[in-house]
Amino acid sequence: MKLAAAMDAFDSFMPYLLHLVLLYVSAGLFYFLYKYKSSGGGGPTPNLPPGKKGLPYIGETLDFVLASRRGTPEKFVTDRTTKYSPDVFRTSLLGEDMAVFCGSAVLTVDNSSKEESTKLRAYLPPFLKPESLQHFIPVMDIMAKEHLNQHWSPYNEVQVFPLSKKYTFALACRLFMSVTDYDEIENFAKPFALATAGLMSVPIDLPGTTFNRAVKAGRLIRQRLLALITQKKNEILEKGKTVASDLVDSMLMDGMTEVEIGNKIVGFFIASHDTTSTAITFIVSYLSDYPEVYNRVLEEQMEVLRCKEAGEPLRWEDIQKMKYTWCVACEEMRLAPPANGSFREAITDFTYAGYTIPKGWKAFWMVHTTHKNPKYFTDPERFDPSRFEGNGPAPYSFVPFGGGPRMCPGKEYARLEILTFIHNLLTTFKWVKLNPNEKISYIPSPIPKEGLPVKMQPLLN
Repeated sequence: MKLAAAMDAFDSFMPYLLHLVLLYVSAGLFYFLYKYKSSGGGGPTPNLPPGKKGLPYIGETLDFVLASRRGTPEKFVTDRTTKYSPDVFRTSLLGEDMAVFCGSAVLTVDNSSKEESTKLRAYLPPFLKPESLQHFIPVMDIMAKEHLNQHWSPYNEVQVFPLSKKYTFALACRLFMSVTDYDEIENFAKPFALATAGLMSVPIDLPGTTFNRAVKAGRLIRQRLLALITQKKNEILEKGKTVASDLVDSMLMDGMTEVEIGNKIVGFFIASHDTTSTAITFIVSYLSDYPEVYNRVLEEQMEVLRCKEAGEPLRWEDIQKMKYTWCVACEEMRLAPPANGSFREAITDFTYAGYTIPKGWKAFWMVHTTHKNPKYFTDPERFDPSRFEGNGPAPYSFVPFGGGPRMCPGKEYARLEILTFIHNLLTTFKWVKLNPNEKISYIPSPIPKEGLPVKMQPLLN
């Protein structure tokens, strides 16, 4: 009876299975025809980079994702550079033909710039120049103190990663949009977490997939942003406001539309929030692992504190004294970079290292190809902040913020945010890691699988 029932169930399922198979085959044929046509099928074959495309549609995405989740994203690249070429190789990720570039030379070339990115970089500097950023340091300092007092002090044990994300997101809300209400911040933070989770997902827009949840969250974020931006625009018009209090105000006064501003703000949040929270988390981790480094950083930060009056916030000149602390931050970002690399699209055919990169191909460059290359860093797996003292590394070898014409314009913002938080953390607490052997995954930024749990104690001066 059980066998007969099982056979009936199987027979009823077969039509659906066949339907799925036919759908997959049809989609595959359509995909191959599209790629054949878009690549000018039948014409002369260009000298493409060596490599392979992997499975239909998904390409080598699974290999890339598995290497990242195992905490060794560089292995995906090193395995292929060893087999194919040390400069560039061909693959397929997320359904796209892709050239993966290696080494520092590629950072001096930019064949994918578009008018939009040029406009954005032209706009950003006034808000992110040191003379503007230095006015934010007291705000960063006060918010760091409030955050530590509220979310760290009451507990003996905390998870560093989720708390650092909470701090950096709240700070971005304050500086970008003047949003300080806790509930309003959470209304942005929850869908934002879903949206960022889909950045490196397979682009299958079906209910229940990571990509689908990310798309829905992105729409919700833009709706809420549009409402906030419209409200701020009306306030500017009603009050005749002429001095910007945040980034949104600056954009409105510069004549940008609400939709344009919403799109830019989403990008700013991704760049300023996920990356800096990751850097803060791993600085805390490395300081716990290396007592001699911790002691030297602590002494530097205590010297800054001794020069301040009680209750006096940090200033620009205080940040400039944190030289060794920034060396530690740089070494952390070399070994555990907040971003694996960056993607671009070729807007015209171009040649690199003797190979042709066709128009429409995606280009991917990974920071590990220089950060963990003994050509640039002796004993590259060793944690050694002294690498950044003196003249520091060779040009285009240390690139957590990119390099060349595509250098991240928010580098100084990140430096101030990281150093301000670390100053307050070190002058308030000491800690030990609860799991020294915690595993790390890259999805796409490095993430401690348990959130980096630590045991806290007040620092007794």
